[in-house]
Amino acid sequence: MAGRREEKRWELKARLIEAARERIARDGLTNLRARDITQDAGCALGGLYTVFSDLAELVIHVNSSTLKALEAKLTLPEARDKSPTDRLRNLAQGYLAFAVEHRNLWKALFDHFPPDTSPTPQWHLDEHLFLMDVIAEPLAELQPDMPLEDRAIRARTLFSAVHGVVSISLEGRFVGLPLERLAREVDELVVTIAAGAERRR
Repeated sequence: MAGRREEKRWELKARLIEAARERIARDGLTNLRARDITQDAGCALGGLYTVFSDLAELVIHVNSSTLKALEAKLTLPEARDKSPTDRLRNLAQGYLAFAVEHRNLWKALFDHFPPDTSPTPQWHLDEHLFLMDVIAEPLAELQPDMPLEDRAIRARTLFSAVHGVVSISLEGRFVGLPLERLAREVDELVVTIAAGAERRR
C-alpha cells in the first residue's frame, strides 16, 4: 500500500513538473501561477504542496530538466574528434541555438531567484557545473600548462562572454545584435578568444 502511495506521489510530481515546464515555455517564468499549474496537471491546488515545499522548488525541478536538455545539446558525440577551437565554436553555437529555440525555459535558468527561506539546493547548483566542464576541456588542450584554478576561471569568463552577447541580443537591448548576425559574431568571439589562448602557449 505504501509503495502504491509513493508511486502516485511520483506520478503527481512528474505531472506538475511537466505542467510547469509547458507554462514557462509558453508564457515565461514571470507569468507562472500555482493555480494554473495544478489545473493543467489535473490536481487540487493543495496537491502541489504535497510534493513540493513551494513554487520555487517546483521551478528548480523544471530548471533541472532544462539543464539536462541543454547538456544533451552541448555534448554531442560527433564533436569529440574536432579541434579544441572547433569544439568551443560548437559549444557556443549549440548554446545560442538552445537559447533561441527554448527562450523562456533558458531565461528561467537565470531569472529564478528562490527566496531566502528556500535557497537553491546544492544538487541543483552542482548541475550547472557541466557548463564549465565542457568549456574547460578544450581550453585544457589550448593551454595545457594553465593551472586548474585559472582554467576554471577562464571557462567562466568565456561562458559569461558568450552568454552576455546572447542574452542582451535576445532581450532586444539597444547594444544587442540582430538575430541574423548573432551566430556569426558569437563564432568570431570564440575564435578570437581561442586564438589568443593558443598564442600564449
